[in-house]
Amino acid sequence: MGSITPCLWFDGQAEEAATLYTSVVRNSRIVNVSRAGADPGDPALTVSFELDGQPFVALNGGPQFSFTEAVSFQISCGDQAEVDRYWSALTEGGEESQCGWLKDRFGLSWQVIPTVLPNLIGGDDAEGAQRAMTAMLAMRKLDIAALEAAYSGS
Repeated sequence: MGSITPCLWFDGQAEEAATLYTSVVRNSRIVNVSRAGADPGDPALTVSFELDGQPFVALNGGPQFSFTEAVSFQISCGDQAEVDRYWSALTEGGEESQCGWLKDRFGLSWQVIPTVLPNLIGGDDAEGAQRAMTAMLAMRKLDIAALEAAYSGS
């Protein structure tokens, strides 16, 4: 089977977006920039890049299409500092949403999710899981300590 590479459609901001994403996500890099002409200052047509080893292509396709929440990228975070770092970097110029979701300044949706979340909202304690779910539904950026406190009932 061949590999699957998501292609993200932008209206002139493909290189700017790839630069942001590769600066925010660990183990990331821009692989190649294909330009409209031979001059290094010419606009990018496509930008091949990797986010944590996953290949992507950013395409400057024009204004015909834009992102919707129907597609989002989920970032698993090991601790609150990581949640905070991703949230801060990706909401700059973008907008916060509910339950750990946000849109970056290009309109692409992201879910910034602590790795502990599935254990809290799907844990063995059904009442604790419900309290954690209720707490999460009231949040924008997820707060691990508050979710854990809700789960434990404290």
